[in-house]
Amino acid sequence: MSNGSNTPRKELTREEERDLLAKAHKGDQQAFARLARQAWGRMFSVCLSITGNRADAEDALQNALTSAWKNIEKFDGRARFSTWAYRIASNAALQIVRSRREVPEEDAGVDEIAQTPEVGSQVTSAMVVRQALAQLPDDFREVIVLREYTGMSYQDIAAHQGIPIQTVKSRINRARAKLKAALVEAGVTSA
Repeated sequence: MSNGSNTPRKELTREEERDLLAKAHKGDQQAFARLARQAWGRMFSVCLSITGNRADAEDALQNALTSAWKNIEKFDGRARFSTWAYRIASNAALQIVRSRREVPEEDAGVDEIAQTPEVGSQVTSAMVVRQALAQLPDDFREVIVLREYTGMSYQDIAAHQGIPIQTVKSRINRARAKLKAALVEAGVTSA
């Protein structure tokens, strides 16, 4: 992830994060902005993966950031700020999906694909993955996105969804199988 230039953003240490969190709890918007910048890229990835299109993902991200700021005093710091932020982002994205209940447009996300010689196959793959994600039940979509796009642990996902870890593992396995079947059917990958 970058900060607008080609320089990689240094991840905050736990101590730096605690300091910024204490300031944010006192209303320091700059401290909150610094915390949010650290999580922004993955928050957007979560939103985009769940909603399936850039416009809804941007709306969800805006809702998530607003919600995080309004509720910063409720965050106790036991987990990393980014983990808390991903949860808020996934909830905001799911709320938009549930309210709109529409399948993403076929060309959704095309502008996010890198321009390389294999762009045609990348566009096809991205479209198939997004369409397959859109077909998953909300709980399956959320669990696979939280695991694959944010790297959340099974334990964190279980706590977030209020389900046993074994159920998380089962949902992830079933979601991966459905995604793989969709990719095989589309000819993007082999069985």
